[in-house]
Amino acid sequence: MNAAELSKSEVNMSRALVIGIAGGSGSGKTTLANKLIERFQKQIAIISHDYYYKPFSDLTLEQRKKQNFDHPASFDTDLLVGDLSDLALGKAVDIPTYSFVDFTRLKETATINPARVIIVEGILIYSSADLRDLCDIKIYVDIDADERFIRRLRRDVTERGRSVESVTNQYLETVKPMHSEFVEPTKKFADIIVPYGGHNLVALNMICDRIQSYLLNPN
Repeated sequence: MNAAELSKSEVNMSRALVIGIAGGSGSGKTTLANKLIERFQKQIAIISHDYYYKPFSDLTLEQRKKQNFDHPASFDTDLLVGDLSDLALGKAVDIPTYSFVDFTRLKETATINPARVIIVEGILIYSSADLRDLCDIKIYVDIDADERFIRRLRRDVTERGRSVESVTNQYLETVKPMHSEFVEPTKKFADIIVPYGGHNLVALNMICDRIQSYLLNPN
């Protein structure tokens, strides 16, 4: 694994290990993150790039629905960098909340308390050099495109109230081309490439061993 570019003084001050988990939509990033949380529970905090979609509050609902949510410009990444930096230094942060039904940011915020291990996940986290620099370990979850689409379809229909037609159209018009242009190329920044995410027990155990080693000896 490559050494993190996060300064040693920040690591020592926060006693936090920052783990990035990237990969295409539906690749299994959340499954992997949840498996790690199951193993280490309150010693892990998670922050998602999806929380940081821009609100587009000046647009109508129909206009917001037509935004390209798979382009880096759709995210308020500078805000995430600031919040992740504070969290890594042991400070609690109030993060945005987002409605995937109304396609806008909500008025409410959510508080994330610091932990010894922090996971930051999202499809485009490695497209930002500032976010990459905050990650001690950079993981990329890789899976066949057809399976990613099926997983995304199921999620958006059951959890986000989308129609099959709208999910399919979005996938063909923006998700697929943006994956090729912006997501897939960031695989080169990964320290670890994990096929099948949290279902890859060999990779999962290897990552857990690294976390356990850090928790026992953070310096």
